[in-house]
Amino acid sequence: MTKKHKKRRKSSAEVNLGFQIAPMIDVVFVILLFFIAQASNIQVENAHVTKLPGSVEAVGAVDLPDEIAIRIEEDGQVYLNDDPLDAPEAKALPELASSLNSLREASDASKSKVLVTIYANELALYSRVIDVLDALSRAKITDVTFQAGSNE
Repeated sequence: MTKKHKKRRKSSAEVNLGFQIAPMIDVVFVILLFFIAQASNIQVENAHVTKLPGSVEAVGAVDLPDEIAIRIEEDGQVYLNDDPLDAPEAKALPELASSLNSLREASDASKSKVLVTIYANELALYSRVIDVLDALSRAKITDVTFQAGSNE
């Protein structure tokens, strides 16, 4: 009687499959395909020419703008650089307007700007501030800033 050779199954511990490279290559190609597909969606940023602030040596003398301080007190008195001008009752402010006009003409001759800062007292009337703005408008001065309270 011949015995059929029955093949005995080896246990999984006995089976040495070795290093299987084919599945690993498949995974690498799938990852590579993913990154190639994603790379087509990337938008390239354009370079912007930006000049950052830095120190630059001045070629000549720098003309600084003339700064004028106008102070309006609660009683209506107007001061131009700490010099009182016009009476508190004067609505047109002729002295202030003529002083501002001469300052503007002098600054135009020297090719510099006139900067005016209005310091209005917290209790000063709004109508008095408007009177000062009218005088600035008649003198054709446009660079005006406001500050509430005193200039100290």
